[in-house]
Amino acid sequence: MGKFIDLKAADGFVFPAYVAEPSGKPKAAVVVLQEIFGVNSHIRSVADGYAAAGYLAVAPATFHRVQPGVDLGYTEADMNAGFALKTAVEALPAPGVLHDLQAAINHAAQTTGGKVGVVGYCWGGLLTWRAACSLSGLSAAAPYYGGGMTVGDEPARQPACPVMVHFGNQDHWIPMDTVEAFKKAQPGLEVHVYEANHGFNCDQRGSYNEAAATLAKQRTLEFFAKYLG
Repeated sequence: MGKFIDLKAADGFVFPAYVAEPSGKPKAAVVVLQEIFGVNSHIRSVADGYAAAGYLAVAPATFHRVQPGVDLGYTEADMNAGFALKTAVEALPAPGVLHDLQAAINHAAQTTGGKVGVVGYCWGGLLTWRAACSLSGLSAAAPYYGGGMTVGDEPARQPACPVMVHFGNQDHWIPMDTVEAFKKAQPGLEVHVYEANHGFNCDQRGSYNEAAATLAKQRTLEFFAKYLG
């Protein structure tokens, strides 16, 4: 359904993004932010799903500044490789990959002429939270189990758009006490907790939870319908 295009960030860096278009005129746009496994078949299918729901979906390759063409699976070796790439991106001088997220948001807005939301998973959930708090042009954000967003300085950030957050209560990467602390720090946010593990949305992972994934997607689509149109 989709194809890769090149986008250019404000600092001149050129990177690919997977773009999926709806069958008719887009009602709005959604930027889809990858896990630590690249814009792989799962993330492309997520983008395709948002396109099927009527949105222009843009999934930028957020590893491209440190390694092009990343398309990993979900083995232990893939996970180790993904963690190393995430660490490398996080070590980039500020604003780092946020330049690329802003370029994806800008492209989505210019292409559709409508509002833009962002959704992200795992590391992409953390980037979704940061985008909601520090980038321009977003009308809604939906982080899924964003590793790191419940600790350190992250809970003190202030989002500039409505945010709906999804966590799993069996997620050993994101302990529930940190989720509760995040909720207290952000009383204005809509936070949902599922009987599920980390990565529950991904049907290519052993932690996939169909019931949680279906409910979270339904809630996210209703949330986007409210704030994006």
